Amino acid sequence: MTPKIVAALLIGCFIQQGFSQDVDKAKLDSYFNALETRDKFMGNVAVSKDGKIIYTKSLGYIDLENKVKANVESKYRIGSISKTFTTVLILKAVEEKKLELSQTIGKWFPTIKNSDKITLKNLLNHRSGIHNFTDDKEYLTWNTQPKTEKEMVEVIAKGGIDFEPNTKSSYSNSNFVLLTYILEKTLKSSYSKLLTKHITQPIGLTNTYFGGKINTSNNESKSYTYLNTWKQEPETDMSVPLGAGGIVSTASDLVKFSDALFAGKLLKSENLDFMKSSIDHYGNGLFQIPFYDKIGYGHTGGIDGFSSIFSNFENTVSYALVSNGTNFNNNDISIAVLSAVYNKPYDIPDFKSYAVTSEDLDNYLGIYSAKEFPLKITITKDGATLIAQATGQPSFPLKATDKDIFKFDQAGIVLEFNPTAKTMILKQGGGQYALMRE
Repeated sequence: MTPKIVAALLIGCFIQQGFSQDVDKAKLDSYFNALETRDKFMGNVAVSKDGKIIYTKSLGYIDLENKVKANVESKYRIGSISKTFTTVLILKAVEEKKLELSQTIGKWFPTIKNSDKITLKNLLNHRSGIHNFTDDKEYLTWNTQPKTEKEMVEVIAKGGIDFEPNTKSSYSNSNFVLLTYILEKTLKSSYSKLLTKHITQPIGLTNTYFGGKINTSNNESKSYTYLNTWKQEPETDMSVPLGAGGIVSTASDLVKFSDALFAGKLLKSENLDFMKSSIDHYGNGLFQIPFYDKIGYGHTGGIDGFSSIFSNFENTVSYALVSNGTNFNNNDISIAVLSAVYNKPYDIPDFKSYAVTSEDLDNYLGIYSAKEFPLKITITKDGATLIAQATGQPSFPLKATDKDIFKFDQAGIVLEFNPTAKTMILKQGGGQYALMRE
Protein backbone atom coordinates (compact mmCIF):
# COMPACT_ATOMS: atom_id res chain seq x y z
CA MET A 1 0.00 0.00 0.00
CA THR A 2 1.28 3.43 -0.91
CA PRO A 3 2.01 5.76 2.03
CA LYS A 4 -0.13 8.88 1.72
CA ILE A 5 0.87 11.22 4.59
CA VAL A 6 -1.53 13.83 3.22
CA ALA A 7 -4.25 13.54 0.59
CA ALA A 8 -2.96 13.29 -2.97
CA LEU A 9 -3.57 16.31 -5.15
CA LEU A 10 -5.28 16.13 -8.51
CA ILE A 11 -3.23 16.64 -11.63
CA GLY A 12 -1.97 20.05 -12.62
CA CYS A 13 -3.37 23.56 -12.30
CA PHE A 14 -5.42 25.82 -14.55
CA ILE A 15 -3.70 27.59 -17.42
CA GLN A 16 -4.85 27.78 -21.02
CA GLN A 17 -2.91 25.25 -23.07
CA GLY A 18 -3.25 23.79 -26.57
CA PHE A 19 -2.35 20.50 -28.21
CA SER A 20 1.15 19.69 -29.24
CA GLN A 21 1.04 19.16 -33.00
CA ASP A 22 3.49 16.27 -32.68
CA VAL A 23 4.24 14.60 -29.37
CA ASP A 24 7.97 14.62 -28.70
CA LYS A 25 8.30 10.85 -28.38
CA ALA A 26 12.07 11.02 -27.97
CA LYS A 27 11.76 13.22 -24.88
CA LEU A 28 9.07 10.99 -23.39
CA ASP A 29 11.27 7.97 -24.07
CA SER A 30 14.11 9.71 -22.24
CA TYR A 31 11.77 10.47 -19.34
CA PHE A 32 10.77 6.82 -19.00
CA ASN A 33 14.30 5.57 -19.53
CA ALA A 34 15.36 7.71 -16.55
CA LEU A 35 12.67 6.01 -14.45
CA GLU A 36 13.53 2.52 -15.63
CA THR A 37 17.28 2.73 -15.13
CA ARG A 38 16.79 3.91 -11.53
CA ASP A 39 14.21 1.23 -10.65
CA LYS A 40 11.47 3.85 -10.32
CA PHE A 41 8.71 2.32 -12.44
CA MET A 42 7.64 -0.85 -14.20
CA GLY A 43 4.58 -0.94 -16.41
CA ASN A 44 3.01 0.50 -19.53
CA VAL A 45 1.48 3.78 -20.69
CA ALA A 46 -0.61 4.64 -23.76
CA VAL A 47 -2.15 7.81 -25.18
CA SER A 48 -4.68 8.25 -27.95
CA LYS A 49 -5.81 11.36 -29.79
CA ASP A 50 -8.96 11.42 -31.91
CA GLY A 51 -9.30 7.67 -31.48
CA LYS A 52 -5.78 6.78 -32.63
CA ILE A 53 -2.99 5.67 -30.31
CA ILE A 54 -0.13 8.15 -30.61
CA TYR A 55 2.27 6.90 -27.94
CA THR A 56 2.97 3.72 -25.98
CA LYS A 57 5.85 2.76 -23.72
CA SER A 58 6.65 -0.47 -21.87
CA LEU A 59 9.10 -0.62 -18.96
CA GLY A 60 10.54 -3.24 -16.68
CA TYR A 61 9.59 -6.88 -16.26
CA ILE A 62 6.36 -8.81 -15.86
CA ASP A 63 8.36 -11.57 -14.17
CA LEU A 64 11.53 -10.33 -12.53
CA GLU A 65 12.55 -13.72 -11.21
CA ASN A 66 12.73 -15.12 -14.76
CA LYS A 67 13.71 -11.82 -16.43
CA VAL A 68 10.62 -11.66 -18.66
CA LYS A 69 10.44 -8.15 -20.10
CA ALA A 70 7.19 -6.22 -20.43
CA ASN A 71 5.78 -5.40 -23.86
CA VAL A 72 2.84 -3.42 -25.21
CA GLU A 73 0.49 -6.41 -24.81
CA SER A 74 1.59 -7.32 -21.27
CA LYS A 75 -1.43 -7.53 -19.00
CA TYR A 76 -1.79 -6.02 -15.53
CA ARG A 77 -4.41 -6.12 -12.80
CA ILE A 78 -6.15 -2.74 -12.97
CA GLY A 79 -7.76 -2.71 -9.52
CA SER A 80 -10.54 -0.20 -9.07
CA ILE A 81 -10.68 0.85 -12.72
CA SER A 82 -12.78 -2.34 -12.80
CA LYS A 83 -15.52 -0.24 -11.15
CA THR A 84 -15.92 1.78 -14.36
CA PHE A 85 -16.54 -1.43 -16.31
CA THR A 86 -18.99 -2.66 -13.66
CA THR A 87 -20.87 0.64 -13.78
CA VAL A 88 -21.22 0.31 -17.55
CA LEU A 89 -22.64 -3.21 -17.11
CA ILE A 90 -25.16 -1.99 -14.53
CA LEU A 91 -26.27 0.88 -16.76
CA LYS A 92 -26.58 -1.42 -19.77
CA ALA A 93 -28.88 -3.61 -17.66
CA VAL A 94 -30.85 -0.46 -16.82
CA GLU A 95 -31.10 0.39 -20.52
CA GLU A 96 -32.43 -3.13 -21.14
CA LYS A 97 -34.94 -2.60 -18.30
CA LYS A 98 -33.50 -5.50 -16.32
CA LEU A 99 -32.59 -3.21 -13.40
CA GLU A 100 -33.61 0.18 -12.01
CA LEU A 101 -31.25 2.52 -10.15
CA SER A 102 -33.96 3.21 -7.58
CA GLN A 103 -34.22 -0.47 -6.62
CA THR A 104 -33.19 -1.33 -3.10
CA ILE A 105 -30.91 -4.29 -2.47
CA GLY A 106 -32.98 -6.01 0.22
CA LYS A 107 -34.25 -8.82 -2.00
CA TRP A 108 -30.68 -9.84 -2.77
CA PHE A 109 -28.95 -9.16 0.56
CA PRO A 110 -31.47 -9.15 3.44
CA THR A 111 -28.70 -9.74 6.02
CA ILE A 112 -27.03 -6.40 5.26
CA LYS A 113 -28.21 -3.60 7.53
CA ASN A 114 -30.30 -0.94 5.76
CA SER A 115 -30.61 -3.16 2.68
CA ASP A 116 -34.27 -2.12 2.46
CA LYS A 117 -33.12 1.51 2.07
CA ILE A 118 -29.89 1.21 0.06
CA THR A 119 -30.42 1.60 -3.70
CA LEU A 120 -28.31 0.57 -6.68
CA LYS A 121 -27.56 4.25 -7.19
CA ASN A 122 -26.24 4.47 -3.62
CA LEU A 123 -23.86 1.61 -4.39
CA LEU A 124 -22.65 3.22 -7.61
CA ASN A 125 -21.86 6.61 -6.09
CA HIS A 126 -20.49 5.36 -2.74
CA ARG A 127 -23.38 6.73 -0.69
CA SER A 128 -24.65 3.40 0.67
CA GLY A 129 -22.99 3.66 4.08
CA ILE A 130 -21.85 0.03 3.78
CA HIS A 131 -18.47 -0.40 5.47
CA ASN A 132 -15.47 -0.92 3.16
CA PHE A 133 -14.13 -4.40 3.98
CA THR A 134 -10.66 -3.65 2.59
CA ASP A 135 -10.20 -1.07 5.36
CA ASP A 136 -10.22 -3.78 8.02
CA LYS A 137 -6.85 -4.71 9.55
CA GLU A 138 -7.50 -8.43 9.12
CA TYR A 139 -8.24 -8.05 5.38
CA LEU A 140 -4.63 -8.77 4.39
CA THR A 141 -4.73 -12.02 6.39
CA TRP A 142 -7.36 -13.61 4.10
CA ASN A 143 -7.42 -11.72 0.78
CA THR A 144 -5.29 -14.35 -0.99
CA GLN A 145 -7.81 -17.11 -0.19
CA PRO A 146 -10.78 -18.01 -2.45
CA LYS A 147 -14.14 -16.79 -1.18
CA THR A 148 -17.66 -17.86 -2.07
CA GLU A 149 -20.52 -15.41 -2.50
CA LYS A 150 -21.94 -16.55 0.84
CA GLU A 151 -18.62 -15.87 2.58
CA MET A 152 -18.15 -12.44 1.00
CA VAL A 153 -21.69 -11.34 1.84
CA GLU A 154 -21.09 -12.48 5.43
CA VAL A 155 -17.88 -10.40 5.57
CA ILE A 156 -19.72 -7.34 4.24
CA ALA A 157 -22.74 -7.82 6.50
CA LYS A 158 -20.50 -8.25 9.54
CA GLY A 159 -18.77 -4.93 8.73
CA GLY A 160 -22.08 -3.12 9.23
CA ILE A 161 -22.71 0.45 8.15
CA ASP A 162 -20.73 3.64 8.67
CA PHE A 163 -23.63 6.05 8.05
CA GLU A 164 -27.23 6.16 6.89
CA PRO A 165 -27.78 5.78 3.12
CA ASN A 166 -27.43 8.90 0.98
CA THR A 167 -26.39 11.15 3.88
CA LYS A 168 -22.71 11.34 2.90
CA SER A 169 -20.13 9.76 0.60
CA SER A 170 -17.38 7.28 1.47
CA TYR A 171 -15.47 5.01 -0.90
CA SER A 172 -16.34 1.35 -0.38
CA ASN A 173 -15.23 -1.69 -2.36
CA SER A 174 -18.10 -3.55 -0.71
CA ASN A 175 -20.54 -1.65 -2.92
CA PHE A 176 -19.10 -3.01 -6.15
CA VAL A 177 -18.72 -6.57 -4.90
CA LEU A 178 -22.46 -6.49 -4.22
CA LEU A 179 -23.12 -4.96 -7.67
CA THR A 180 -21.22 -7.89 -9.20
CA TYR A 181 -23.53 -10.39 -7.52
CA ILE A 182 -26.59 -8.37 -8.55
CA LEU A 183 -25.48 -8.48 -12.19
CA GLU A 184 -24.88 -12.22 -12.07
CA LYS A 185 -28.21 -12.97 -10.38
CA THR A 186 -30.24 -10.65 -12.61
CA LEU A 187 -28.67 -11.56 -15.95
CA LYS A 188 -28.04 -15.22 -15.03
CA SER A 189 -24.47 -15.19 -16.24
CA SER A 190 -21.00 -14.90 -14.73
CA TYR A 191 -19.39 -11.49 -14.44
CA SER A 192 -16.61 -12.70 -16.72
CA LYS A 193 -19.05 -13.60 -19.51
CA LEU A 194 -21.02 -10.37 -19.07
CA LEU A 195 -17.81 -8.36 -19.40
CA THR A 196 -16.95 -10.16 -22.64
CA LYS A 197 -20.46 -10.02 -24.13
CA HIS A 198 -21.30 -6.39 -23.37
CA ILE A 199 -17.94 -4.58 -23.40
CA THR A 200 -14.75 -6.27 -24.53
CA GLN A 201 -16.08 -8.15 -27.56
CA PRO A 202 -18.21 -5.33 -29.05
CA ILE A 203 -15.36 -2.78 -28.94
CA GLY A 204 -12.51 -5.19 -29.68
CA LEU A 205 -10.58 -5.32 -26.42
CA THR A 206 -8.44 -8.42 -26.95
CA ASN A 207 -6.40 -8.17 -23.74
CA THR A 208 -9.09 -7.29 -21.20
CA TYR A 209 -10.89 -9.89 -19.11
CA PHE A 210 -11.77 -10.91 -15.57
CA GLY A 211 -8.59 -12.16 -13.93
CA GLY A 212 -7.60 -15.39 -12.25
CA LYS A 213 -4.35 -16.71 -10.87
CA ILE A 214 -1.51 -14.81 -12.56
CA ASN A 215 -0.09 -16.71 -15.54
CA THR A 216 3.13 -15.14 -16.81
CA SER A 217 3.19 -17.53 -19.80
CA ASN A 218 0.05 -15.68 -20.95
CA ASN A 219 1.96 -12.37 -20.70
CA GLU A 220 0.29 -11.57 -17.36
CA SER A 221 2.36 -9.61 -14.89
CA LYS A 222 3.31 -10.33 -11.32
CA SER A 223 3.42 -7.29 -9.03
CA TYR A 224 6.20 -5.87 -6.88
CA THR A 225 6.99 -3.28 -4.23
CA TYR A 226 10.36 -1.59 -3.87
CA LEU A 227 12.22 -1.83 -0.56
CA ASN A 228 15.84 -1.31 -1.59
CA THR A 229 15.08 -3.92 -4.27
CA TRP A 230 11.94 -5.18 -6.03
CA LYS A 231 10.05 -7.75 -3.93
CA GLN A 232 7.14 -9.77 -5.26
CA GLU A 233 3.71 -9.09 -3.73
CA PRO A 234 1.18 -11.80 -2.79
CA GLU A 235 -1.79 -12.23 -5.17
CA THR A 236 -5.26 -11.25 -4.05
CA ASP A 237 -7.66 -14.03 -5.07
CA MET A 238 -10.01 -12.58 -7.67
CA SER A 239 -13.06 -14.08 -5.96
CA VAL A 240 -12.59 -11.31 -3.38
CA PRO A 241 -12.63 -8.01 -5.37
CA LEU A 242 -14.77 -9.24 -8.29
CA GLY A 243 -16.18 -6.23 -10.18
CA ALA A 244 -14.64 -3.88 -7.62
CA GLY A 245 -11.10 -4.71 -8.71
CA GLY A 246 -10.73 -8.02 -10.55
CA ILE A 247 -10.16 -7.03 -14.18
CA VAL A 248 -6.90 -7.51 -16.09
CA SER A 249 -6.03 -5.21 -19.00
CA THR A 250 -3.35 -3.27 -20.87
CA ALA A 251 -2.77 0.46 -21.21
CA SER A 252 -3.69 0.28 -24.91
CA ASP A 253 -6.96 -1.54 -24.18
CA LEU A 254 -7.87 0.97 -21.46
CA VAL A 255 -7.34 3.79 -23.95
CA LYS A 256 -9.61 2.01 -26.44
CA PHE A 257 -12.21 1.46 -23.71
CA SER A 258 -12.03 5.14 -22.80
CA ASP A 259 -12.40 6.24 -26.42
CA ALA A 260 -15.42 3.97 -26.92
CA LEU A 261 -17.11 4.96 -23.66
CA PHE A 262 -16.85 8.69 -24.23
CA ALA A 263 -17.76 8.39 -27.92
CA GLY A 264 -21.11 6.91 -26.86
CA LYS A 265 -20.41 3.42 -28.19
CA LEU A 266 -21.27 1.66 -24.92
CA LEU A 267 -24.07 3.67 -23.31
CA LYS A 268 -26.79 6.16 -24.16
CA SER A 269 -25.74 9.79 -23.68
CA GLU A 270 -27.93 10.27 -20.61
CA ASN A 271 -26.26 7.34 -18.86
CA LEU A 272 -22.78 8.59 -19.74
CA ASP A 273 -23.82 11.95 -18.28
CA PHE A 274 -24.98 10.11 -15.16
CA MET A 275 -21.56 8.46 -14.82
CA LYS A 276 -19.89 11.88 -15.03
CA SER A 277 -22.21 13.54 -12.51
CA SER A 278 -20.85 13.73 -8.98
CA ILE A 279 -21.72 14.40 -5.34
CA ASP A 280 -18.94 15.11 -2.83
CA HIS A 281 -16.38 14.48 -5.60
CA TYR A 282 -17.70 10.94 -6.19
CA GLY A 283 -19.11 10.16 -9.61
CA ASN A 284 -20.72 6.93 -10.77
CA GLY A 285 -17.80 4.81 -11.86
CA LEU A 286 -15.84 7.95 -12.76
CA PHE A 287 -13.96 10.76 -11.02
CA GLN A 288 -13.05 14.22 -12.28
CA ILE A 289 -9.35 14.50 -13.14
CA PRO A 290 -8.28 18.11 -13.85
CA PHE A 291 -5.25 19.00 -15.93
CA TYR A 292 -4.61 22.75 -16.42
CA ASP A 293 -7.76 24.16 -18.06
CA LYS A 294 -9.13 20.69 -18.86
CA ILE A 295 -11.47 18.53 -16.82
CA GLY A 296 -10.96 14.86 -17.56
CA TYR A 297 -13.00 11.88 -16.39
CA GLY A 298 -11.58 8.54 -15.41
CA HIS A 299 -10.62 6.32 -12.49
CA THR A 300 -7.57 5.10 -10.60
CA GLY A 301 -6.81 1.60 -9.37
CA GLY A 302 -4.56 -0.25 -6.97
CA ILE A 303 -4.34 -3.88 -5.90
CA ASP A 304 -1.37 -5.74 -4.43
CA GLY A 305 1.67 -4.04 -6.06
CA PHE A 306 -0.33 -2.91 -9.10
CA SER A 307 -1.44 0.68 -9.72
CA SER A 308 -3.30 2.25 -12.63
CA ILE A 309 -5.15 5.25 -14.00
CA PHE A 310 -7.16 6.10 -17.10
CA SER A 311 -8.68 9.41 -18.10
CA ASN A 312 -10.40 11.07 -21.03
CA PHE A 313 -10.22 14.76 -21.89
CA GLU A 314 -12.86 16.49 -24.06
CA ASN A 315 -13.68 13.24 -25.91
CA THR A 316 -10.40 13.79 -27.73
CA VAL A 317 -7.47 12.52 -25.65
CA SER A 318 -7.40 9.30 -23.66
CA TYR A 319 -4.52 8.35 -21.39
CA ALA A 320 -3.80 5.18 -19.42
CA LEU A 321 -1.07 3.93 -17.13
CA VAL A 322 -0.80 0.40 -15.74
CA SER A 323 2.00 -0.59 -13.39
CA ASN A 324 3.20 -3.70 -11.59
CA GLY A 325 5.76 -1.81 -9.53
CA THR A 326 6.31 1.84 -8.76
CA ASN A 327 8.96 3.58 -6.70
CA PHE A 328 7.88 6.99 -7.94
CA ASN A 329 4.83 9.28 -7.84
CA ASN A 330 2.48 8.06 -10.59
CA ASN A 331 0.80 11.46 -10.60
CA ASP A 332 4.09 13.00 -11.77
CA ILE A 333 4.23 10.47 -14.61
CA SER A 334 0.70 11.38 -15.66
CA ILE A 335 1.60 15.07 -15.61
CA ALA A 336 4.66 14.44 -17.80
CA VAL A 337 2.74 12.44 -20.42
CA LEU A 338 -0.18 14.86 -20.58
CA SER A 339 2.24 17.79 -20.68
CA ALA A 340 3.81 16.28 -23.79
CA VAL A 341 0.37 15.95 -25.38
CA TYR A 342 -0.76 19.47 -24.44
CA ASN A 343 2.51 21.23 -25.26
CA LYS A 344 3.39 22.02 -21.64
CA PRO A 345 7.01 21.98 -20.41
CA TYR A 346 8.13 19.17 -18.12
CA ASP A 347 11.49 18.01 -16.80
CA ILE A 348 13.23 14.68 -17.05
CA PRO A 349 13.84 13.70 -13.40
CA ASP A 350 17.37 13.85 -12.03
CA PHE A 351 17.74 11.16 -9.41
CA LYS A 352 20.81 12.42 -7.63
CA SER A 353 21.91 10.67 -4.46
CA TYR A 354 23.92 11.62 -1.39
CA ALA A 355 26.04 9.14 0.55
CA VAL A 356 25.16 8.65 4.22
CA THR A 357 26.28 6.19 6.87
CA SER A 358 24.22 4.53 9.56
CA GLU A 359 25.89 6.85 12.11
CA ASP A 360 24.86 9.93 10.08
CA LEU A 361 21.22 8.88 10.37
CA ASP A 362 21.30 9.01 14.18
CA ASN A 363 20.96 12.81 13.87
CA TYR A 364 17.42 12.46 12.51
CA LEU A 365 15.84 9.72 14.61
CA GLY A 366 12.80 10.47 16.72
CA ILE A 367 9.12 11.41 16.63
CA TYR A 368 8.14 14.67 14.90
CA SER A 369 4.85 16.51 15.34
CA ALA A 370 3.12 19.87 15.05
CA LYS A 371 -0.17 21.24 16.37
CA GLU A 372 -1.39 22.11 12.86
CA PHE A 373 -0.39 18.73 11.38
CA PRO A 374 -2.78 15.81 12.08
CA LEU A 375 -0.17 13.02 12.10
CA LYS A 376 3.02 12.22 13.96
CA ILE A 377 6.01 11.13 11.86
CA THR A 378 8.32 8.54 13.40
CA ILE A 379 11.84 8.41 11.94
CA THR A 380 13.87 5.22 12.44
CA LYS A 381 16.64 3.52 10.50
CA ASP A 382 17.50 0.15 9.02
CA GLY A 383 21.25 0.07 8.56
CA ALA A 384 22.10 3.00 6.31
CA THR A 385 18.47 3.54 5.24
CA LEU A 386 16.25 6.12 6.94
CA ILE A 387 12.67 4.94 7.53
CA ALA A 388 9.59 7.14 8.02
CA GLN A 389 6.15 6.19 9.28
CA ALA A 390 3.11 8.41 9.75
CA THR A 391 0.46 7.59 12.32
CA GLY A 392 -1.67 4.68 11.12
CA GLN A 393 0.20 4.29 7.83
CA PRO A 394 2.83 1.82 6.55
CA SER A 395 6.51 2.68 6.93
CA PHE A 396 8.57 3.59 3.86
CA PRO A 397 12.27 4.03 3.04
CA LEU A 398 13.81 7.45 2.39
CA LYS A 399 16.64 8.22 0.00
CA ALA A 400 19.23 10.87 0.81
CA THR A 401 19.52 13.41 -2.03
CA ASP A 402 21.56 16.12 -0.29
CA LYS A 403 22.81 17.03 3.17
CA ASP A 404 19.87 16.69 5.59
CA ILE A 405 17.41 16.15 2.69
CA PHE A 406 15.58 12.86 2.04
CA LYS A 407 12.92 11.87 -0.49
CA PHE A 408 10.29 9.23 -1.08
CA ASP A 409 9.52 9.63 -4.76
CA GLN A 410 6.58 7.23 -4.84
CA ALA A 411 4.44 9.64 -2.81
CA GLY A 412 6.24 12.85 -3.80
CA ILE A 413 7.48 13.37 -0.24
CA VAL A 414 10.53 15.48 0.68
CA LEU A 415 11.83 15.70 4.26
CA GLU A 416 14.32 18.44 5.18
CA PHE A 417 15.94 18.09 8.61
CA ASN A 418 17.67 20.60 10.83
CA PRO A 419 19.30 18.40 13.50
CA THR A 420 20.54 21.38 15.54
CA ALA A 421 17.09 22.94 15.80
CA LYS A 422 15.46 19.48 16.06
CA THR A 423 13.03 20.34 13.27
CA MET A 424 11.83 18.69 10.09
CA ILE A 425 10.02 20.24 7.12
CA LEU A 426 7.70 17.90 5.24
CA LYS A 427 6.89 18.83 1.64
CA GLN A 428 4.28 17.06 -0.47
CA GLY A 429 1.98 18.07 -3.30
CA GLY A 430 2.72 21.78 -2.96
CA GLY A 431 2.13 21.75 0.80
CA GLN A 432 4.80 22.44 3.41
CA TYR A 433 4.65 21.54 7.11
CA ALA A 434 7.15 22.36 9.88
CA LEU A 435 7.40 19.68 12.57
CA MET A 436 9.42 19.58 15.82
CA ARG A 437 11.14 16.53 17.29
CA GLU A 438 9.50 15.53 20.57
